[in-house]
Amino acid sequence: MATTILGITLPDSAIAREATQLLRDTASDLLFQHSMRVYLWGALFAEHKGLSFDPELLYTGAMFHDLGLTEGFHSSALRFEVDGANAARDFMRRHGIAETDIHKVWTAIALHTTPGIPEFLHPEASLLHVAAGMDVAGRSYDQITDEEREAVVAAFPRDDRFKEHIIDTFYEGLKRRPATTFGTFNDDFIAAREPAFQRVDICSVIRHSPWAH
Repeated sequence: MATTILGITLPDSAIAREATQLLRDTASDLLFQHSMRVYLWGALFAEHKGLSFDPELLYTGAMFHDLGLTEGFHSSALRFEVDGANAARDFMRRHGIAETDIHKVWTAIALHTTPGIPEFLHPEASLLHVAAGMDVAGRSYDQITDEEREAVVAAFPRDDRFKEHIIDTFYEGLKRRPATTFGTFNDDFIAAREPAFQRVDICSVIRHSPWAH
């Protein structure tokens, strides 16, 4: 039987159940609970903003958006967002989902940590972006009511040290591929745990390029 929270029914199709189980099998409980909250925040933001979205596509995006941080991808040379997007793409293709819908989920996941772009794309991308930012960094926190926050967290609890544990989760997922964090805020996670970490500076890259001037 499908679960309903604040009038929002969690997708309960065969694909949604399989995506949920995949995340359960590969991710920590912290990432699972986070991903479930992300779906609910996204659905709530859609209500507040009057946006129409495909629940199954947003749900798939929520289940896969941080999959690239899990152990199976620690040796990857890609950005973790791209790993999650690729995994979602392959999963959806196995289920015969239309390529246009697959592209929506792929871009939503691949760009969910990139400020300034997702909000101008399709609703699934803008909602995944704002929802992930809400749960991790409290962005748009005041756009969700106290009652809504309490209900979502009651259903899918936050670890009592979530802030530090999510930083640790990002660090573990990124420390073996620091080059992929260039040009993003993901290098902050490595710097937070490795004080000697040397960030790439784009101005230095420009100054030391092979151009004469």
